[in-house]
Amino acid sequence: MTTATEHAIGGAVPRQRHGLAAMAHDSWVVARRNLRRMTRIPEIVVFGLMQPVMFVLLFSYVMGGAIQIPGTHASSSAYTQYLMAGIFAQTVTFAVAGASAGIAEDMTKGLVDRFRSLPMTRSAVLVGRTVADLVQTAFTLLVLAMVALLVGWRIHEGFLKALGAFALLLLLGYAFSWIGALIGLSVRSPEAATSAGLIWLFPLTFISNAFVPISSMPDWLKPIAYWNPFSATVQACRDLFGNQVGPVDHSWPMQHAVVVSVGWSLIIMAFFSWLSVRKYRSAIG
Repeated sequence: MTTATEHAIGGAVPRQRHGLAAMAHDSWVVARRNLRRMTRIPEIVVFGLMQPVMFVLLFSYVMGGAIQIPGTHASSSAYTQYLMAGIFAQTVTFAVAGASAGIAEDMTKGLVDRFRSLPMTRSAVLVGRTVADLVQTAFTLLVLAMVALLVGWRIHEGFLKALGAFALLLLLGYAFSWIGALIGLSVRSPEAATSAGLIWLFPLTFISNAFVPISSMPDWLKPIAYWNPFSATVQACRDLFGNQVGPVDHSWPMQHAVVVSVGWSLIIMAFFSWLSVRKYRSAIG
């Protein structure tokens, strides 16, 4: 016998669940609904891939030869090695815009009101949405890594460390998707959600070590860049990929980049998931 949630969203589970099991089941049902929607509207995935691929090509072939990393000669090859960790991190964080727009669309179309009438865990709507976004982000990273290999990027520290780097990227992306969830719940239209989801990301990603070394920035800006969670993840990925180009940065966050990256991601995820679930509960009454 199927539950009301399964009739409304799709799927079948033979028995009632309670507590964490119920939340996990309901979250998976919602995630599966969003993943099916992505396969039925492939433009969402295709256009989501175009921007990071264009960033890779433009920075590598147009600007790479003009940007010199200290201690190296200005060349597109050296810059590509330096660049890719930053592009990967930018890609997973820019997925925030899609998450916020998707949730805002569900709110405006009344889908959330439909969920409210069902015997399902309230937080499952947000967890399911963020999990679906995580799957899409993982696919985007896979395609982007293939493009990076084609333009000359290489992994020098082995397969396991590279997996660790991609795990850090996905953890950061999942943490930031909760920021997107909060934005989507706080605005009145998908268009506003997309703008609100992107505008603050540009200073976050550029005041970092993603595209240029922090040592080239003004002294007053360096501490902000060093303690930027984005910078920690980029540095951790460079270390794990073996893409350390230029002089070694001796600041504490950069010397302990993996620990700082994981710490920031967990803090962001815990704080914004709590705020998002609270906002969602107040929005649906």
